Amino acid sequence: MAVRDLLLFVAVTVISSSLMALTARGNSEGDALYVLRRTLSDPDNVLQSWDPNLVNPCTWFHVTCNQDSQVTRLDLGNSNLSGHLVPELGKLEHLQYLELYKNNIQGKIPAELGNLKNLISLDLYNNNISGTIPPSLGNLKSLVFLRLNDNKLTGPIPRTLVGISSLKVVDVSNNNLCGPIPTTGPFEHIPLEKYDIFSMSSFKYLF
Repeated sequence: MAVRDLLLFVAVTVISSSLMALTARGNSEGDALYVLRRTLSDPDNVLQSWDPNLVNPCTWFHVTCNQDSQVTRLDLGNSNLSGHLVPELGKLEHLQYLELYKNNIQGKIPAELGNLKNLISLDLYNNNISGTIPPSLGNLKSLVFLRLNDNKLTGPIPRTLVGISSLKVVDVSNNNLCGPIPTTGPFEHIPLEKYDIFSMSSFKYLF
């Protein structure tokens, strides 16, 4: 009897610990997304299902999770949203796709997006984002698509981006960027004679 009770206690403890870990992670990701939700104006109510009282955000519209209930996609392109991006997005450590194109997002790109080590696609084009491109985006070693075109970005293209060997598409056209074009890493495939190095308003890179 004592042995059976001990085994039952151990089993319950393990299950409880697993559920607590899942809930903590789910709440952490949900909290991060809800911070974004509170900073956005949403006249079309596309975020109406984002209920912070749920265990995790995997049942929210426009949010995709993997089989472990970890957020992997955020699909909010062309959703008539306005507001700012938030540093808390950097806590979505399993995120692979961040799609916020064709909205009215303003403000800067948070440097914390550089924490998204599994990110494959960062699509922020056709917004009103200003400031510089954060050098921390060079930490996104899984990134394939980086589309920041048609915003109000200024400054140079960070040299840290040359270290992303997976990068295949970079579009920074129709901004106010300046400075030299990177010529190493994935950028070495770009024929420099096609571009005016003093005007990056028309830059689009396809590797």
